[in-house]
Amino acid sequence: MGIALIWCLALILIRWITSKEFLFSYSKECVTIMYIVGVNIDVRVRSRAGFETERRGSHPYIDFRIFHSNSEIEVSVSARNVRRLLSFQRYLRSSRFFRGITVPNSSNILDDDYNGQAKCMLEKVGNWNFDIFLFDRLTNGNSLVSLTFHLFNLHGLIEHFQLDTMKLRRFLVMVQEDYHSQNPYHNAVHAADVTQAMHCYLKEPKLSKSLTPWDVLLSLIAAATHDLDHPGVNQPFLIKTNHYLATLYKNTSVLENHHWRSAVGLLRESGLFAHMSLENRQLMESQIGDLILATDISQQNEYLSMFRSHLDRGDLCLENANHRHFILQMALKCADICNPCRTWELSKQWSEKVTEEFFHQGDIEKKYHLGVSPLCDRQTETIANIQIGFMTYLVEPLFGEWARFSNTRLSQTMLGHLGLNKASWKGVQREQSGSGDDVDPAFEEMDSDILPQEPRLS
Repeated sequence: MGIALIWCLALILIRWITSKEFLFSYSKECVTIMYIVGVNIDVRVRSRAGFETERRGSHPYIDFRIFHSNSEIEVSVSARNVRRLLSFQRYLRSSRFFRGITVPNSSNILDDDYNGQAKCMLEKVGNWNFDIFLFDRLTNGNSLVSLTFHLFNLHGLIEHFQLDTMKLRRFLVMVQEDYHSQNPYHNAVHAADVTQAMHCYLKEPKLSKSLTPWDVLLSLIAAATHDLDHPGVNQPFLIKTNHYLATLYKNTSVLENHHWRSAVGLLRESGLFAHMSLENRQLMESQIGDLILATDISQQNEYLSMFRSHLDRGDLCLENANHRHFILQMALKCADICNPCRTWELSKQWSEKVTEEFFHQGDIEKKYHLGVSPLCDRQTETIANIQIGFMTYLVEPLFGEWARFSNTRLSQTMLGHLGLNKASWKGVQREQSGSGDDVDPAFEEMDSDILPQEPRLS
């Protein structure tokens, strides 16, 4: 241990000389953690709560060599072997990061005295017009770590739950790294955007005076991890390619289950709540799962019907823990698809990114003769058509009910932006086609009772 400590201190000195920037305050505990991570590269995080979490780095890797030029799908490469290879690579990257060795494109942790502009932005983190794209640039691609750490501190969670700040930083870095930066939409910036939106909802009068620190803690963790390790393709794609995750979760909320189990794995690996009782940790993991699973867009009508029924009866009581938890589920659903409710400048960027991801999936499906999923064909779809349908069938009903629950200035602002953005896309649509159609046919064909899983925007 003494040699390891001397080696670590030498690396710190070298980094200080070359960059004059400390990433962490190293301690004996840190050296121990680095030793464990560096040596036990292929460790599984075992469950003490009744299930085995997803191994860190075991993301749903898609190896397209398994496809032939015809429509048949044969798995020629073992998913297990691919998963182990990717696990090794990502653990190695992680261990290098925590040893202080520079890794190309790695995320840098910035201290509280980082870029003054980013710090100034965080002072207005509760504003609905918060520009997450600008914040991500100002933090050198570190928006999720910086924003979430700040919110933990702002809500007093670090002090209330006696959290080790180094473990918290480490957990957030692992979360950020396990989002795929190559995804145009489902990446760490989207997670940071959802977390910022969730913070705005937590500040709403009905919620702020009723929520406990436990509720806030669950909400922020769930928001930050709700799309963890997203592969950039939707559930039907995983099912029709016989992906191991589809089999593991029996074709039900495949991505959401993976996001949840991956988040639990990182919580355990980081030891962030190791000082809590096992009972509390198990409760936390279960309730985070409830929140993340609620973001499955295929369950939209089910949650919306329950929400509408509660509002019609007027029986929501936020002193009831179960009712608070349900409202947090609805809040996370709103945060997840709130892009059309942002300003046009922000909303348009998100629309372009999610459509790019859809079209990329469609290109792959065409290449391997898999049958192009709805909304994924760049030859027949447009951003305007997709967005108008999305707003009409998914966003407007949800935010209309949320405004009934919390009729505040923020709710009216969101509905105002939603209306203006929809009108703007209709204008774009008219310019492109010259027709009066304002709804994408893929949305018109949606069943009135059950929403399809293809337009997975969360």
